[in-house]
Amino acid sequence: MLRKYLIALLLIYVLPAFADDASKLETSRGSISGTVLDVNGGIVPGATVVLHCQRPCEEQSTISSELGAFEFRNLDLGIPYTIRVSASGFKDWASAPIVLTPDQSVFLLTGVRIQIAEASDSVTVYASQEQIATEQVHIEEQQRVLGIIPNFYVVYDSKNAVPLSAKLKFKLAMKVSMDPVTVAGVGLLAGMQQAGATPNYVEGAKGYGQRFGAAAATGFSDIMIAGAVLPSLLHQDPRYFYQGTGGTSSRLRHALLSPFTCRGDNGRTQVNFSSLGGDLASSALTNTYYPASNRGPQLVFGSFAIGTGERMLSGVMQEFILHRLTPKARKPY
Repeated sequence: MLRKYLIALLLIYVLPAFADDASKLETSRGSISGTVLDVNGGIVPGATVVLHCQRPCEEQSTISSELGAFEFRNLDLGIPYTIRVSASGFKDWASAPIVLTPDQSVFLLTGVRIQIAEASDSVTVYASQEQIATEQVHIEEQQRVLGIIPNFYVVYDSKNAVPLSAKLKFKLAMKVSMDPVTVAGVGLLAGMQQAGATPNYVEGAKGYGQRFGAAAATGFSDIMIAGAVLPSLLHQDPRYFYQGTGGTSSRLRHALLSPFTCRGDNGRTQVNFSSLGGDLASSALTNTYYPASNRGPQLVFGSFAIGTGERMLSGVMQEFILHRLTPKARKPY
């Protein structure tokens, strides 16, 4: 009987008291929850959500779910909280201060909409050496003295120039060889040779045609061998690298030595076997199509000396004169 009485008292007086205390304990804590969305209402999963509060309260953090949801539980009442949200590709977002009260211990945070980050003011572009070289050759192919005469084999931005591939060396050589102004120059040279009756071809239209063919063959072989074939085999750069700075003597020496020294594809100065070998080979080939009366060592070495002298003169003109007459040369890469 006593046991029943005690149980009755427990049910009537003690348990309601505990329930009341538990209720008070429950209402002394709160929670904040919400959903992370973008400005278009799309769900943003994987966002970092941080709960900031003043000490002695400790900050908490969580990651938004696949549905963009987050929740912080068992929070003290009467303390100002701030929610901060960050996500890759979005601007950071922060809420206004939130204070939980007994009347509003469960707070649903709406309006968590984060914006896409603005594009950076600077863009870093990565390109392969072949792409850079191709663009530089494209620029060089626009270089013309007085806007007419091809000036493709000159590099005006020597510091930033990159080596050419074999493909680009042949492309540049063909571009020069087939340029209409180059062809017109061959015709002019053939006319001058026709007037001087040299080489010893016949006179008249036939003789002019022979001289035109010989001049074209000599020029084409020189450009291709010295500008593409040997530079590809020997890994040398066939272009003239404009110095443009330093004293006159330094620039003059640079120009006069250009037929004898060159830049290797490894960036180092080398003996210009491409230029010297190209001039010699081109001169030797004239023995196959010049009249018999013009052939011999004198023709070969005489033409080689003239070709080398022309390269020296061209270097001096490039260094001191032609860059001023080439509009595109004034525009750096």
